[in-house]
Amino acid sequence: MGKSIIADKSYAFAVRVVKMYQHLSAEKKEFVLSKQVMRSGTSVGANVQEATGGQSTSDFIYKLSIARKEARETAYWLRLLHDTGYMEQKQFESIYTDCQELEKILNSIILTSQGKSKNNSEPGTRNSELT
Repeated sequence: MGKSIIADKSYAFAVRVVKMYQHLSAEKKEFVLSKQVMRSGTSVGANVQEATGGQSTSDFIYKLSIARKEARETAYWLRLLHDTGYMEQKQFESIYTDCQELEKILNSIILTSQGKSKNNSEPGTRNSELT
């Protein structure tokens, strides 16, 4: 734990997704859907990390937008795994709730950053992140 709430939460989520993938492939012998959820679920945090190294506010927003899209995709795969009987209700609700929380946090950060970016790009203001 360290840099930011979203970095910490997206990393913890990725760890959960990897462990879920290991369980689904070893215990349930499910390889296709679980691999899809692992790719998108771990990509959320990877894109958050990319965003923190963004070269501009627009780059930061763009990379967080990708992370948000990956969170939405992950939610889709989680629902599919649940609805096809590979995940129990309690397990599904827990990880799905975490996924939705990540999406909401990302959305909030994006909207806040877009507002700051707009304010800083008005005439007479200086965008210190871009200069």
